[in-house]
Amino acid sequence: MHEGTRTDDVTQRLGYRLKRAAAALRGAMDRALRAYDLTVPQYACLELLDQRPGLSNAELARGTFVTRQSMNVVLRGLQDAGLITRPATTDRGRALPAHLTEEGHRRLAAARSAVYAIDQRMTDAVPESRLAELLADLDRMASALD
Repeated sequence: MHEGTRTDDVTQRLGYRLKRAAAALRGAMDRALRAYDLTVPQYACLELLDQRPGLSNAELARGTFVTRQSMNVVLRGLQDAGLITRPATTDRGRALPAHLTEEGHRRLAAARSAVYAIDQRMTDAVPESRLAELLADLDRMASALD
């Protein structure tokens, strides 16, 4: 839609279409991750900690698109399940850094293949010749709203 263009059918708006795709992705991930006893935010947290061990609650919240309060709940659940460790205190004056346990690494590896298969199904739905352009467009849309 260009400025000044109007449609009365909300289902034809870009934002609606993006939300629909995001909801479909979330639903597919929810279903797949259930088999690994993980939620989407828990999985995203494990992925980030695998890439960058020691991230704080605030850093994880930003990286997984949830609030700090929600990330506290996610981290508690992962810690209770034995998937991450966090020190009781830190001497560096920093938020408590989180790290994957061996079980966390195992659970992530098992769930990752299911999530990547979902991502591949989505990717396969886009003609290969248009994928790079679509990804660039999505990045530009996000930047336009930041």
